[in-house]
Amino acid sequence: MILDKEEAARFYKQVEKHFIKWANTQDHIRAAIVVGSQVRPSAPADEWSDLDIIIFSTNPSILIDSEDWVGEFGNPVITFIEPTASGEGEERRVLYDNGLDVDFAVDPIQYILETNKHGMTPKLARELTDIIGRGVGILVDKDKVMDKFITEFKQHKLPPPSQPTEYNYLERVNDFWYHTVWAAKKIRRGELWEGKACIDSYMKGRCLLPLIEWHARLTQGKEHDTWFRGRFMERWADPRIIADLRSAFAHYDEEDVWQALANTMQLFRWIAREVAEKLDYTYPTNADQFASRWVDAAYWDKESNE
Repeated sequence: MILDKEEAARFYKQVEKHFIKWANTQDHIRAAIVVGSQVRPSAPADEWSDLDIIIFSTNPSILIDSEDWVGEFGNPVITFIEPTASGEGEERRVLYDNGLDVDFAVDPIQYILETNKHGMTPKLARELTDIIGRGVGILVDKDKVMDKFITEFKQHKLPPPSQPTEYNYLERVNDFWYHTVWAAKKIRRGELWEGKACIDSYMKGRCLLPLIEWHARLTQGKEHDTWFRGRFMERWADPRIIADLRSAFAHYDEEDVWQALANTMQLFRWIAREVAEKLDYTYPTNADQFASRWVDAAYWDKESNE
């Protein structure tokens, strides 16, 4: 085994212990919490998990602009900066020489102070659901502000995600069919990277994934947990979808990209139709038929010119 679950657990506990000691020597660090699999009751940590620490600082740039400090917790071999999942902040991601990784997200402490002062809005509570709603542990709380912040969050009993309005449904469906034609044009031009990226990234992330989530809640109940960004989809989505996804992604090969496009269109079509039927919405058959005929013609025209 490349990674061992017990070894990983020991390492991450050691990181937490050393982090607390180190953070107490850094005046600008006012609070820190652990989120993610290490404190998550459902889908808890295994040997493949990382450690997610959110740091609240009076000067976040100290930790973002420098990488020297990550050596306090192990021997780093790779570190870099990327936006946080919310897109609102930045995090330093670190891979240590044992193959285990720690993500240090860094936010201004003012974020916590302002929320505690003015209260947590439903919008913010919704944004935090997938960050601290599945589990949170306090590592550092110098000013005793995190308990109040977490309590404020937990007091917001948010309803499950609402089903789409017909407008939102049609936006996603028409977006999908528009981009089937767009992707086919890119493939015909010889822009395989662009065409494949559209099919395997944009169309699946922006159009197909919301339909899969809606479908799951419509068929299994509005309280059915669809996680976020497709995580653990194999556990919550319709088994037919998981089976069809096996042929919906392409190799970097023109013929395979065409086939992935056709398979993705077929998968999207039956999901979108079932969602429309459950919600009593009108499926945009004209958009489907036009785009399907266009893509089909673009493919066979390619064949005739070879």
